[in-house]
Amino acid sequence: MIPSQTKVFLVIFLQSYIVLAYDPDPVHDYCIPREEFTSIFLSCKNSSLVTVDDFVYSGIKDPGNYKHTGFSSIPVSSTVFPGLNTLGMSFVRADFDIDGVNVPHFHPRATETAFVLEGRIYSGFVDSGSRVFAKVLEKGEVMVFPKGLVHFQMNVGESPATILGSFNSQNPGLVKIPSAVFGTGIKEELLMKAFGLNDKEIAKLRKKFVPQ
Repeated sequence: MIPSQTKVFLVIFLQSYIVLAYDPDPVHDYCIPREEFTSIFLSCKNSSLVTVDDFVYSGIKDPGNYKHTGFSSIPVSSTVFPGLNTLGMSFVRADFDIDGVNVPHFHPRATETAFVLEGRIYSGFVDSGSRVFAKVLEKGEVMVFPKGLVHFQMNVGESPATILGSFNSQNPGLVKIPSAVFGTGIKEELLMKAFGLNDKEIAKLRKKFVPQ
């Protein structure tokens, strides 16, 4: 028989664990980081020093340079937009050339909503049962990608396309499947057996995806 005090402690511990698994709720209206403060502990500007410019960001007015790869993304977090700090959110602008692709990837700490600003985007995700949910999105449509699930996008229109993605985390994380598999130190023999590729094919993929 578990003592009552122990039960109470376990309930509090489990609730705390669940809460800590997500971005914590802010305890202030806002918290603009002090630029000179480098400690791991949070330090906010005095509210009298905060201005409207702390809550405005202009860095995604123009598209990124997608001409080389066909795809460009401009992430926006509290690092570049201080007004987002402690609010549990971030976002990204993604631009696609014709036939441009955002490779299969996932965000381990956030659900994403993707709003099509311009163009036609083939967009979808794969659930844990290997079921694919995908369709072509038109301008003005929105799709949601549940947290941690692999998703992808491709411009299928006849002109460049743009998506605005938003995340319910200040730090959603990003894992690109091709780079995670072929651009890291996974043993070559394993990759050959897993994907049915020979050593030359593996070397070609490694050259493409290993970070420069």
